[in-house]
Amino acid sequence: MMRNTRMQNREKLMRSTLKATFASLAASALLATGANAAAHALSGDLRITSDMSNPAPRAVIEGLVAQFGEMHPDLNIELTIVDRDAWKTQIRNALSADPPDVVNWYAANRMGPYVSAGLFEDISDMYENGDLPGLDAVKGALTLDGKQWGVPYTYYQWGVYYREDIFNDLGLTEPATFEEEIANCQKILDSGKKCYAIGTKFPWTAGGWFDYLNMRTNGFDHHMQLARGELNWTEDAGVRETFANWRKLIDMGAYIDDHQSYSWQEALNQMTSGDATAYLIGNFAVAPMREAGLTDDQIDFYQFPKIADVAMGEDAPIDTFHVASGAQNKEAARAFLQFVTSPEVQSDINGGDKLGQLPVNANASVGDDEFIKQGFDMLSNNATGGIAQFFDRDFPAEMASVGMEGLQEFMVFPDNLEDILARMEEARQRIYQ
Repeated sequence: MMRNTRMQNREKLMRSTLKATFASLAASALLATGANAAAHALSGDLRITSDMSNPAPRAVIEGLVAQFGEMHPDLNIELTIVDRDAWKTQIRNALSADPPDVVNWYAANRMGPYVSAGLFEDISDMYENGDLPGLDAVKGALTLDGKQWGVPYTYYQWGVYYREDIFNDLGLTEPATFEEEIANCQKILDSGKKCYAIGTKFPWTAGGWFDYLNMRTNGFDHHMQLARGELNWTEDAGVRETFANWRKLIDMGAYIDDHQSYSWQEALNQMTSGDATAYLIGNFAVAPMREAGLTDDQIDFYQFPKIADVAMGEDAPIDTFHVASGAQNKEAARAFLQFVTSPEVQSDINGGDKLGQLPVNANASVGDDEFIKQGFDMLSNNATGGIAQFFDRDFPAEMASVGMEGLQEFMVFPDNLEDILARMEEARQRIYQ
């Protein structure tokens, strides 16, 4: 019964996706990876489970499957798309019970539990033998214990997206320092608007604010020490300084009211309406801003400003593909990873009309979108501190959950800091033992 369902899903998927206009790209990708991809035909079943469930990513993964299927007509490809948040709780069981061949996940520490459990395939040989050229800059994010466990396919910058038209009306310029950020914020508040939109109903957005304030206060290495459980939350002076800087904004009323009641999308409405002037968020928020009617003349982007004399670290989460250790068709799975990281495919799927993000292959071309260009320039030239994977990816899942709940609480009840830090320290001692 399950197999019949899979066959039906596969046939339905392929009927729908083969309508996509990917013929020319498939041909170019075949030529680019040609020698390897066409040297022998792939056959059998290739099962892919993806969390690319939002509309634009879903179209991309469906298109990739169609392209790869055209290149390998004797290969039967079964694609299962799972809600992104649901996948976070389902992946372990999926990899253990009836593993697909290829899965989506995340880089850095978020790979750790699945590497330790032997659920991801070691693909170090693909990096060593030249199957994956152009990935040197991001190879480290896929490395644990000196080995590589997957490939990146896209990443994106975080930063401060703001209403340029309102800044112009108020005579404000992009701040380079935290002092300038606070001065701008006070002028915005004086005009009757809020400085920042944010929705912490799902508290990962608070994690973004902590990441930036901490990396600007203490540096990237401090962020990673916290993520590895090496610092005491109640005793570390750097942690307390980060929260002190954050409280400056909270106490002046910088954030929209009742942000704990809003998702990030719902909170975005206050920026598009002009009731708030900026949003610390990932580049994925640009498309909704445009869809809400804002033009590129009304929105702009700047790097989170300098606080202390430390190198600038950035949040730039990397999304990944992995071969399951229990995969039944590892040859085809590896070929798929090679395909999705090729320069031609990377240039296409990360373009402004698709993911609208940054390609991971150094030989790929960057899209014409102004925010992609700004993000590429920032990460290439002014992120010397290091590239973080975001709070809920760099920290172990349980610690991330406890931590982000505490960060959300702090934004609403900053006087609860001591209790919050005590809970986070208790969690650290329990989780990292």
